[in-house]
Amino acid sequence: MKSLFTLLASILFFSHAHAAQVSVAVAANFTKVAQELQQQFEAESEHSVSLSFGSTGSLYAQVINGAPFDIFLAADSRRPSLLVEEGLADSEQHFTYAIGQLVLWSKQGYGDDVQQALYNPQDFEHIVIANPKTAPYGEQALAVMEALGVYGSLQASVVESNNIAQTYQYIEGGIVDLGFVALSQVIKSQTMTPEYAWVVPQELYAPIKQDAVLLKTSEDNPAAQAFFEFLRSEQALNTIHSYGYRSGGE
Repeated sequence: MKSLFTLLASILFFSHAHAAQVSVAVAANFTKVAQELQQQFEAESEHSVSLSFGSTGSLYAQVINGAPFDIFLAADSRRPSLLVEEGLADSEQHFTYAIGQLVLWSKQGYGDDVQQALYNPQDFEHIVIANPKTAPYGEQALAVMEALGVYGSLQASVVESNNIAQTYQYIEGGIVDLGFVALSQVIKSQTMTPEYAWVVPQELYAPIKQDAVLLKTSEDNPAAQAFFEFLRSEQALNTIHSYGYRSGGE
């Protein structure tokens, strides 16, 4: 008969042998949601999650240059599709996990309706967007201004941040007067009223489809597989929806 010590040692070894870590590259707009999902997953799983945040373009560049990520949660569908085309991800391990929304947001507020600031550039010094070349939210913010016919008058006031998280920080810190951020960044704040926030109508910009891919190098990682499946769970979807995202099937 095994001693209690031997039995406990065997159980401990078995647990550690099956626990693993998943490294996830996360588009900056999804920061708060990913952190909440991380907590939920780790509370119910033996695995751990490591999160790295940045613009979709910069994270994609890291992936193709060999960064040791297991999962890529992009803010677009183009880069994950490119990874499938390049043989770095499998088309069967690729889905839309969220559809994002843009908000024109100001920490200080503008009269009765912050949207009117777009037509009165003399009322502010700068308006910030994420870099349109690397951040899908920045690309669509530019599209909104062009669709409204205000980009010409605003162009001299537009400043670019590295990613949507930095865009939020510039406005939150009072460095810039207003700008376009992700709805998920402000939906749970006290500033979701017209003088602070304008949720941009979807018809003014292309849907921000955010796709996830499991990288081929991580297909044998049990933590990566488990977290990838967790993203499709009802619990995860409820959390994602609570931050103002729609899911891919909607």
